[in-house]
Amino acid sequence: MFGPEGAGRNPYRSITVVSLTRTAPRVLPGFSLSLGVTLLFVTLIILLPLSGLMWQLAQLSPADYIKVMTSRRVLVALKVTLSAAALATLINAVFGLLLAWVLVRYRFWGRGTLDALVDIPFALPTAVAGIALVALYDKSGWIGGMLAEFDIKIAYTWWGIVIAMVFTSVPFAVRAIQPAIEELDHDEEAAALTLGASGLQRFVRVILRPLLPAILTGVALSFVRSLGEFGAVIFIAGNLPFKTEIASLLILIRLDEFDYPAAAAIAGSLLGLSLLLLIVVNLVQTRLYRYLRTEG
Repeated sequence: MFGPEGAGRNPYRSITVVSLTRTAPRVLPGFSLSLGVTLLFVTLIILLPLSGLMWQLAQLSPADYIKVMTSRRVLVALKVTLSAAALATLINAVFGLLLAWVLVRYRFWGRGTLDALVDIPFALPTAVAGIALVALYDKSGWIGGMLAEFDIKIAYTWWGIVIAMVFTSVPFAVRAIQPAIEELDHDEEAAALTLGASGLQRFVRVILRPLLPAILTGVALSFVRSLGEFGAVIFIAGNLPFKTEIASLLILIRLDEFDYPAAAAIAGSLLGLSLLLLIVVNLVQTRLYRYLRTEG
């Protein structure tokens, strides 16, 4: 083998390596069965109730729909709901990012407790949250009493609605941003510091840019959650028509009046707005991911 006739040859040339690939066993049933069960679940839990709403909405003619949605009471309720949800979402975007950053980047005593407290609005019944907020911000409450000395009123005002929406929707912002912060590359931040980038440049170019898709997700979920909030808001809002009445409460009032088409019109409008927002956010996210990959 190593004689003159075999000089210069690879002694392992004739050896054939056979690799045996083993297919991992399926944890779940086959694709067809899994897809069928999934579609059945989605149909029963999501599509069926939505189809009932669409059926009720179809009972209205275009003229009747416009008449319902352009009534002064509906327009004021929508204005109160949308404006409060927008401000609550803005607050959650800022403080949700800050809270997520603290939970990920710092280690301190009580961090686990603080992390668990973020999920309290998920588990707490919204009616209980509303009662707690009223007890706190009413003029006879702890914070409300102190603010009353400065002639500032929170409970039964538009500001009370904002606070209730912030309370119930802030976990959506935190939990959407937190995993993205965990995935940030520390080496890029160190490299930017080494290259002489200022603190603002490091924040905008190295930290904020990769977080934008997650922030958009948190903002969208927070806004949609605030838009449909009911239990916590009705306790602290006072529910005064043309002042602190929200769209969700107006839907309930129309149902109590057996005006199902009008209730469906308001509910369908809120649903359409939420779906439109989520679609726009998904499209913007897709473009952002492509841009970040290209720039990266």
